[in-house]
This record gives sequence, structure tokens and C-alpha cells, in this order.
Amino acid sequence: MVDDIEQRIYDLVRPYAGFYIFTRKKVALTPDTDLDTDLSIDELEVEDLMNDFFKEFSVEKGSFNIKNYFPDVPFSFNPFKKTAPIPVPDFTIGMLIESAKAGRWLYD
Repeated sequence: MVDDIEQRIYDLVRPYAGFYIFTRKKVALTPDTDLDTDLSIDELEVEDLMNDFFKEFSVEKGSFNIKNYFPDVPFSFNPFKKTAPIPVPDFTIGMLIESAKAGRWLYD
């Protein structure tokens, strides 16, 4: 059973989630859905989403920093040089749900 806050967050995320091209079916959203890896939402879109989230649900930002989830990638002029992947924490819809229920950002 999906409660009201959870459904409202799914509705907030839905425009950023996209759909499958050939079937036009919406991407399934669950609390475990990762905004970056599962939905491939880029940093600017997530910033917009989070600003809407904090405003709509009256959630205190606290120590929320988008760079924790989307760090700057080192740039190299050498196209043959491999850069090590930068580990980032999960950034899931469940985190938004729990923070909305608490009224403040619970992570970082």
C-alpha cells in the first residue's frame, strides 16, 4: 500500500523518470529506485527535482549537497588516460520518502 507522501513523491519524480521508447510504458518507480543509476537523471535535472522536493514537502535542506551524489569528474586532455570511477552513495526515492516524513534531509 502506497501512502500519500510516497505517492506524491512518485508524482514529483515521474516527469524526470522517462518511459520506454518502443512500448511507451512508464519506468517503474519504487523506494529502491536510484535517481542516478536507474533513472539516469543528470545533475541539473536532479537539482531542479530536489529544489521542488524541498519546497513542496517543506523539508529542511540541512547538510544536503548535490556534489555528494554528483561529484565533479577530473578532466584530462589525454583521451587515452583512464580515470578511476568516483564512488558515490546511493541516491534513492526511498531517501526522499523518509526525509519528507521526517521534515528534514536525513542523509549525508
